[in-house]
Amino acid sequence: MKKVKMGMVGGGQGAFIGVVHRLAANLDGQIELVCGAFSRDAERSKRSGEALFLDPARCYDSYEKLFAEEAKLPKDKRMQFVAIVTPNHLHFPVAKMALQHGFHVISDKPATFTYQQALELRDIVESSGCLYGLTHTYTAYPMVKEAKYRVATGEIGRVRKVVVEYPQGWLAEPPAEDNKQALWRLDPEQAGISCCMGDIGVHAANLAEYVCGDQISQICADLNSIVEGRELDDDGTVLLRFENGARGVLMASQISVGEENNLRIRVYGEKGGLEWAQQEPNTLIQRSNEHAAQIHRAGWGQLADITLANLRTPAGHPEGYLEAFANLYRNFVGQIRALEAGTQPDEVAADMPGIKEAVRGMAFIEQAVNSSQSDLKWHDFKTQ
Repeated sequence: MKKVKMGMVGGGQGAFIGVVHRLAANLDGQIELVCGAFSRDAERSKRSGEALFLDPARCYDSYEKLFAEEAKLPKDKRMQFVAIVTPNHLHFPVAKMALQHGFHVISDKPATFTYQQALELRDIVESSGCLYGLTHTYTAYPMVKEAKYRVATGEIGRVRKVVVEYPQGWLAEPPAEDNKQALWRLDPEQAGISCCMGDIGVHAANLAEYVCGDQISQICADLNSIVEGRELDDDGTVLLRFENGARGVLMASQISVGEENNLRIRVYGEKGGLEWAQQEPNTLIQRSNEHAAQIHRAGWGQLADITLANLRTPAGHPEGYLEAFANLYRNFVGQIRALEAGTQPDEVAADMPGIKEAVRGMAFIEQAVNSSQSDLKWHDFKTQ
């Protein structure tokens, strides 16, 4: 087998998430970055590519040229998929053009700028014959998969209550003028209709649905712009109802002073509860009224096969953000290899967020904003 060839749009020098994607893609040695349009600035894109030791002729000054030129190359030379690591407003046009040129897509979330674009993207994906993956990273942690397995096998009984929270503190004050990561997220023209819910609240919603194996059916949202002068939300709370009867609450905040990246989920069923926190990723706590809490640790004891398949290190070594990100890339490559071989991906490779999660994510963002602006209490959470 040969390495799978990857291109990238965005992620030039100074961009945080582009580095994360490249590190994750490189971790298993199955992917080779061969080209990119790393910046709208032609010189910066070229410098970024040179710093990554790429062929200067394949460091393009626009994503349009990237797809047009790569499509002309022989099949064994051109990229096979593109990673989209731009601000939100470019996710849809870049993905659309990539798919229309026959390239698979893996994209940062949210998938698109608007919900209607997400529906259009779904149609394009389905008609293109290409693959689409979305980097909802937190679903790829091994002990999150263990939590999902224990819910699915009925260890805690029917789920009754879900509490998911994602507090950060990095936007508690107006950002500096050179803080590009903050500035574009607070700009409606680049971020869309939401900052906080679009950036991290959607991760929390996706995590809740993934672990519970259930879908949100209704929401009641209260979004706020706490820091004076902001057009978009930087804090919010959403009450949740799930299709199978569970109730929940989702809290996301970027103005919670002192918080880092404190994503946490608690799921309570008829017979017990489960708790996982991103800042203590190797631990899954299982609770019961019958005995003391049980601590499940990555690499120890009886863990599900899907959990073991996503572990990379022996017990006692943290399985963190980059490893989870790399699990997504490894799974996506597994899907590409299966498609090219004319087979179905195995259970591990298939366990990857795709266009369904992309549409639901955009629906959550749009409906949370609409709910917050409405006097009605409950709003149906539907996707077309």
